[in-house]
Amino acid sequence: MSPPDLNLLITLDVLLTEGSVARAAERLRLSPSAMSRALARLREATGDPLLVRAGRGLVPTPRALELRERVGRIVEDGRAVLRPAAALDLGRLVRTFTLRASEGFAESFGPGLITRLGPQAPGVRLRFVQKLDKDSAPLRDGSVDLEIGVVGETMGPEVRAQALFRDRFIGVVRTGHPLCLNEITPSRYAAAGHIAVSRRGLDRGAIDDALDVLGLERQIATIVGGFATALALARASDLVASVPELHTAALRAGMHSFPLPVPTPELTVSLLWHPRMDADPAHRWLRSCVREVCAATDWRAPETEDRTGRSQAGD
Repeated sequence: MSPPDLNLLITLDVLLTEGSVARAAERLRLSPSAMSRALARLREATGDPLLVRAGRGLVPTPRALELRERVGRIVEDGRAVLRPAAALDLGRLVRTFTLRASEGFAESFGPGLITRLGPQAPGVRLRFVQKLDKDSAPLRDGSVDLEIGVVGETMGPEVRAQALFRDRFIGVVRTGHPLCLNEITPSRYAAAGHIAVSRRGLDRGAIDDALDVLGLERQIATIVGGFATALALARASDLVASVPELHTAALRAGMHSFPLPVPTPELTVSLLWHPRMDADPAHRWLRSCVREVCAATDWRAPETEDRTGRSQAGD
């Protein structure tokens, strides 16, 4: 069977409402002959005359009376589907957003984000989940609404990305650590015991490459999977944790931080989402809130475009 012409639903709705071929034609801006042909097609499709002559007018058949309200609802539902989304009412919004981010981001920026959202949208709840890898599948399947992190080579090409801020690595030790005294030179830094941070268990990174140039090598005492763990170990030992400054601001309270004595590249931390969420009003609002909270840090948030080349200033 050939697929039905759904445009006939609008014609049927008007015909059954007006009960007249001439009035229906005028309303749909068709000629009477074109409307008569449309009625013939409807009769063929439904297997019912629908409207029959009674004197000088037309009256609906029992089938037409049965269809009248149903067709009206279907047409109205179709129109509603094709209308632009209604204005977002934050006060009535009830929704849980899942954000995938590091523990450091949740602890450093989570309180400000929750404070920012709460008064506007009391029905919104945030669910923070740990960022264990850079796989973009959770964004694709919808189990994650937003991700915060550094764009990696494994990120799906369709994923939107907008820079939030730049971060840099710093050294952190417990209060009273020997490195708290005097100038921290590359050799003093390298000679201390270190905590390496790697989700994949690697013991080398950009810091080690910078030390190599000077003929120095860090003494790695242990390898952990996250910055929160590294700081917890450094707080209770003489080991040095090298961590991103902004990401770990809340985690470093009561500890001694210092600039690294070797140059390392800055990190650009980005907001990531799937393009199907571009036009969702609530999602756009959440993205703007995340950007505003991150822009309130001491570092200047970079003015960049997303990975599609489109400016996101209007989000």
